[in-house]
Amino acid sequence: MEKDTGLNELERRSFFSFVALYLGSSFLAILLLGYWYYSAQKNALENATYYKLNHLADTISGLIINAQMRGTTLHLPNEKGFEYKLISTQDAKKFTPGYFEKDGYKVLVSDAPQEHLNIKYVLVQTKEYFQKLHTLQTQVLVVMGISFIFIVFISLLLSKLFLKPLHNRMLQIENFIQDVSHELNTPITALKMSASRGIKKEVYDKKILTNISISTKQLESIYKSLTYLNFKQKQEEVQEINFQEIVTNVLSYYKELTDAKGIKVQTKLQDVTLMMVPSRAELLVSNLLSNAIKYSMPQTTISITLTQQYFKIEDEGVGIAEKKLQEIFQMYTRDSHIAGGFGVGLSIVKQICDTYNMKIDVTSQLGKGSTFSIYFPA
Repeated sequence: MEKDTGLNELERRSFFSFVALYLGSSFLAILLLGYWYYSAQKNALENATYYKLNHLADTISGLIINAQMRGTTLHLPNEKGFEYKLISTQDAKKFTPGYFEKDGYKVLVSDAPQEHLNIKYVLVQTKEYFQKLHTLQTQVLVVMGISFIFIVFISLLLSKLFLKPLHNRMLQIENFIQDVSHELNTPITALKMSASRGIKKEVYDKKILTNISISTKQLESIYKSLTYLNFKQKQEEVQEINFQEIVTNVLSYYKELTDAKGIKVQTKLQDVTLMMVPSRAELLVSNLLSNAIKYSMPQTTISITLTQQYFKIEDEGVGIAEKKLQEIFQMYTRDSHIAGGFGVGLSIVKQICDTYNMKIDVTSQLGKGSTFSIYFPA
């Protein structure tokens, strides 16, 4: 399979749609969280400022009252970041008790002095609230920005991680479609040519009919494999079958193809009864045999053994590299491009074996052939 790192149009649309949706929802979530945090901190800062101003006003008022009661000199505290003013009874008309904002200050006017020392109100104000609020706004925006950048990075990483298996699968499917097209083209072309020659000759020609038969069986084999892969296929009932008869029928079915390649088939078959769906048993044997024929050189031998314990097919074909033995049962995987095929035959064999609790084992040597053994459940 050719390695392709580029994204096709569908994958690009999926990638950008996922990133846009992920980033959009994440940005909205960050905005909501940022607004909630900012509002909560702003309210907390507002309350802290009010209580600080109120406490300072009460402290100054207490000092005023104490100075008058004891006849001592009034000493006012120096609180960093806060300013205050004592408003006499004569100037009191210009002020109203309360807590408000004015000219960039938070201001509290308190009547706690109760006109002691002729002081009607204590005015306390500070710019500290707006300074801290500005700092809070900057911190929230910076955290939101860093969080969004981090989420962008995560979204790109997740997109690549999520799309990688999809991308690989789509490459497999694209190659599968190309292989199926190629596989179908070969027998279809042979059918067309054989039919054309037959029409021109207007006489019976055994070679032409043999070619037509072989091509038709190749098409039927492809059809059966594709039908098995259809998830909506009709489920058949398990029944008692004679596996020897299945093997014999499949051998007869492929005889024209083995004869065409000059392949000799040696058999040693025992009478074996199994509980299986007949079409599954036939597909199991058919895929193994067609695979052996496909990768065997002309004028070689295929040996088939059937006992009560196992079913084995041994060929003298091109063989399989040891490092690839674990991959050959994966869907759409082909070990060799020497012969045709579209990488589903052995995967179907493995699925059927798993369904009926059969163990499949394969041994192979490059240039000498392969042996596939199916062990029946005890």
